[in-house]
Amino acid sequence: MEEYSQSDSRICATFIKLEERKPFSFQVLQKYISKIRPRSLQKLMVAINKIAISEGLEDVEKLRQDSTVVKANIHYPTNNALVWDCIKESHRLLKQLKEECDDLSYRNYTKSAKKTYFKINVTKSKDRRVELFKKQLITFTKCINQVANSVKKRVVSPKGIALQFVLEDLLQVMEQVYSMTYRKELLGEVVPNDENLFSIYERHTDIIVKGSREVDFGHKVNLAGGRSNLILDCQILIGNPSDSNLYQPTLERVMSHYQIVPRDSVTDGAYASRENVNYSLNHGIINIVFNKVVGSLKSHVTSKNMETRLKKWRSGIEAVISNLKRGFDLFVCEWKGWVHFQAKVLWSVIAYNFRVMTSIILERIQTQSALA
Repeated sequence: MEEYSQSDSRICATFIKLEERKPFSFQVLQKYISKIRPRSLQKLMVAINKIAISEGLEDVEKLRQDSTVVKANIHYPTNNALVWDCIKESHRLLKQLKEECDDLSYRNYTKSAKKTYFKINVTKSKDRRVELFKKQLITFTKCINQVANSVKKRVVSPKGIALQFVLEDLLQVMEQVYSMTYRKELLGEVVPNDENLFSIYERHTDIIVKGSREVDFGHKVNLAGGRSNLILDCQILIGNPSDSNLYQPTLERVMSHYQIVPRDSVTDGAYASRENVNYSLNHGIINIVFNKVVGSLKSHVTSKNMETRLKKWRSGIEAVISNLKRGFDLFVCEWKGWVHFQAKVLWSVIAYNFRVMTSIILERIQTQSALA
């Protein structure tokens, strides 16, 4: 049996006439895996969970929710760093465009800009920093003008045309970075978060503040799990919506996908609101518990014992999140772009669910073997 298992993959490869081919590299596999859209992955996750429900691995009688943050793969954003990133990136692209367009001329400002960038980093005096930012923004303006002129050049080669499209896109980012830096560093304005940019490479990045904890840069992810520790719903969010606004949409999706109304719903106090309690009662949920709720709002339960048990069970969602992030390298998403960010999170959730299902099945087999 062991010999067959070892040679099984070779037998399969021979059967489909692939035995002489070299195995695919991880780059090729990643290329095609990343082409699967997040909407398709959401459907796949639900389909897998439905199989688990039909096999009796999950019953959706209990539902617990919690949110976490998956960080984007960016350096800590400061106005100084963003200006330097724009200057550096624009010169990298202009150098490539120069190879495709002989009559393109530009001046390299990276040396002087880099010196100013480091000076700003080590300068604590407010007046001195303002002077340095004025100098850097003058250099930045020259870079913006160079990029604006380069996109107007007549280029014939396909690569050159593609570079011009990239530069035209970068030009808009440079103008936004200039505006927010000028307003913040020279005028002293507080720029609203929705007008800020936190990375010129991962522009989808949001700033996430959860209570008094450290600020994170990435995206908020809301998870809902059941009795079996399977993740039944996963939403990757834009912005930083409050948890109380996520409660009803999550319940609605779970009931719609699995055609089951949970008997119990338990979350932490951030999800609590009178509207959420009424929504749950109207849809037939019996026990509604918000842990560590602040104010006069109380849990709606059949008994005090049930409330205590559900509060203890709710804390398990934190272990699920820790397991997901540690086991599938989800503290920082290294996939590029908003679509791929969502895909990475959903692939991790699907892989986690497979592991949970496998462990439950193996436990059943061992139990049956022990009883036989």
